[in-house]
Amino acid sequence: MDKIDMKILRCLRDNARLTASAIGEQINLSVSAVIERIRKLESSGVIKGYTIDIDQSKMGNNMVALMEVSLKHPDYYDSFVELVNKDCNISSCYYQTGEFDFVIHIVTDSTDGLEQVYKEIKGFEGVSRTETHFVLKTVKEESSVLPEE
Repeated sequence: MDKIDMKILRCLRDNARLTASAIGEQINLSVSAVIERIRKLESSGVIKGYTIDIDQSKMGNNMVALMEVSLKHPDYYDSFVELVNKDCNISSCYYQTGEFDFVIHIVTDSTDGLEQVYKEIKGFEGVSRTETHFVLKTVKEESSVLPEE
């Protein structure tokens, strides 16, 4: 990857719907060269896919929480991950070091929705302990991080 690839990635990160022509204009590169580079970034796995950024509050999802979870034993890892992946209110889950094994990002419409996720996680046989934090305000949220130029 070179500086031109990074410029293309920045353009696509900011707006994944940009045409190769628009990207080429922004970075002074021909359309065919942009298309070729994007294809290489896709085939190498650097670009995993394209998505949209949804304003959750406009979808009625105003309740955001982070839940830390400890498992009783590592044997529960696979089934816990399966449980997390099935829950549409869990937007991300990180396996981590430290006092807790996981931190889960929950987005839901209400305290009732959060309680439903809470009961599902707490009721899982392998969970030994949880701690839940309500998010007051999202200060920064990036889905893709690129190194500075």
